Amino acid sequence: MYLFKSIYEDVRNAHLVYKKNSKTKRLVLTALFASIAAVLQAAGGLLPVLGYFISPFATAPILYCSMLSLPLGAMSYFLTNLLLLILQPSELIVFPFTTGLLGLGTGAAFYFFKRRITIIAAGAGFLTIGIISLLYIFKFPVLGPAVSASFSYLTTGSIFLFSFIYNWIWVDIALILLKRLKKIIT
Repeated sequence: MYLFKSIYEDVRNAHLVYKKNSKTKRLVLTALFASIAAVLQAAGGLLPVLGYFISPFATAPILYCSMLSLPLGAMSYFLTNLLLLILQPSELIVFPFTTGLLGLGTGAAFYFFKRRITIIAAGAGFLTIGIISLLYIFKFPVLGPAVSASFSYLTTGSIFLFSFIYNWIWVDIALILLKRLKKIIT
């Protein structure tokens, strides 16, 4: 079945190719991915309407960098946060808990798990924890005024279901990008 298929070989081959690069090239790629993620995330605040459709794509550079190397993926995540502090400080509330955490968590799941369903569930768990943290701990209305600030199992379940479907899309996008972007890392 599609969800239970192992995708370990595709990711493992990318790891082996990536590790053949020099440390300098890996650091440059990490900085490049972080800067792309920062610009994409900052688009939400800089471009009035169009930016909100562009900013979710900030997940891709963090996810791709985390898939190739977990330490460099974490470095890219923190570097993106620092760049957002300069470019668009208002995005520092959303990025570390949603877009960035999804990329980092799903990339880590690619690193540790073999099956598509476990990768999707782990990434969805990270995104759910991030959204729940924003909603109930920091009281930031990330989902708008329609969602109550008091804890609800129905809201949490709905957020996890959305996160699962959303992360499923990102896992498939990541696998397509992995196959197409092998030329960059070689």
